[in-house]
Amino acid sequence: MYRSAAHCLCLSLLAFCVPAFGAGQAPPADVVTTPTITVSAARVPTPEEVFAIPADLRAMLQKRVIQRSYSRDQRLQALVEMIFDQHGLDLQYDADATYTVSDIWQHRRANCLAFTLLFVTLAREAGIQARVQEVGQVVSWYQNQDAGVVYSVGHVNAGVDVGGRFGTVDLDRNVLYDRRGPVPVSRARALAHFYNNLGAERLADGDFGGARAFFDASLAQDSGFAPVWNNLGVLDHREGNNEAARQALDRSLQLDGRQDAALTNASALFRSLGLTAQAQSLERRLKSVQREDPFAQYMFGARAERAGQLDQAIRYYRQAVRLYDTAHQFHFGLARVYFLAGQLKRADRELLRAQELGGAPEQARYQAKLDSLARWRAQQQARR
Repeated sequence: MYRSAAHCLCLSLLAFCVPAFGAGQAPPADVVTTPTITVSAARVPTPEEVFAIPADLRAMLQKRVIQRSYSRDQRLQALVEMIFDQHGLDLQYDADATYTVSDIWQHRRANCLAFTLLFVTLAREAGIQARVQEVGQVVSWYQNQDAGVVYSVGHVNAGVDVGGRFGTVDLDRNVLYDRRGPVPVSRARALAHFYNNLGAERLADGDFGGARAFFDASLAQDSGFAPVWNNLGVLDHREGNNEAARQALDRSLQLDGRQDAALTNASALFRSLGLTAQAQSLERRLKSVQREDPFAQYMFGARAERAGQLDQAIRYYRQAVRLYDTAHQFHFGLARVYFLAGQLKRADRELLRAQELGGAPEQARYQAKLDSLARWRAQQQARR
């Protein structure tokens, strides 16, 4: 029913053009910045403009959803069909489309955040109880799980009332939530996500003036939104204001001391200022956070697997499983590297566990993997 999408996230940037570093790695000793400042007169849409429904879209909603469906459940199904049907909105995924509802109607494109705001706005207009939700951490897989994974912070989706219980509507089907799962957020927090994303996009394009306008708008909605303070730290540093950058990153870590991005950025900033002891303290703190983060451990395992470092991959995947033992994707990753390492009994065990945890949607895929493993083993025995 839903088109496959890439990851949906609250953009929290790694600063100073340095990559994220994994366990056992240190950040660069030097940070070189050559900021190219672009000044723009960014027009920040008002909250009312973000959610405003164009007349033509409202008419489509009335005709295809409200008039044709009587129960809330029927309207929900009709709304989903209207959004994705070729004769309706025919919405397409676009990672860069952090659009208002009106812009989505005009361009027929949206990323996950924009889709969520659109869906919740239209659902409420149709009399469906709906809310914006955020998830602290997610891992997203592309269509082919073996092709790549993305670790994101601040995933956003929609919650809807289905028969008296809230379900989740997520544009990303291949996503694993953290144990806390989706949590409803206020309109102000949703807007903080929206403006922060637009600010991060402007910053990535070198439009510092536009970025600051959107970051300020985000803070006006929710001054306790940690990712925007991290992004402000990135912006301040790129503009050469290291003291402001330090204050912004400090504020971000005060609000959420477990942010990988802010810890990475702050340690890199301290190193660039020659404050080695402070940088090393933050690096130790980052490693401590990552050791107890199943998603970080999984990502380190995936990186080691791609590099052919199977012993390390096994160690990371096992830690991920220990921290989050009900994630079938983690068991599958561990099974895969056990197989590559020739530990077939352990691979069997982890594949069976992944199949048990995956439920009906994953049964066939994991059974195919088990059958393939059995055929391979039989072929090897026949050659002996």
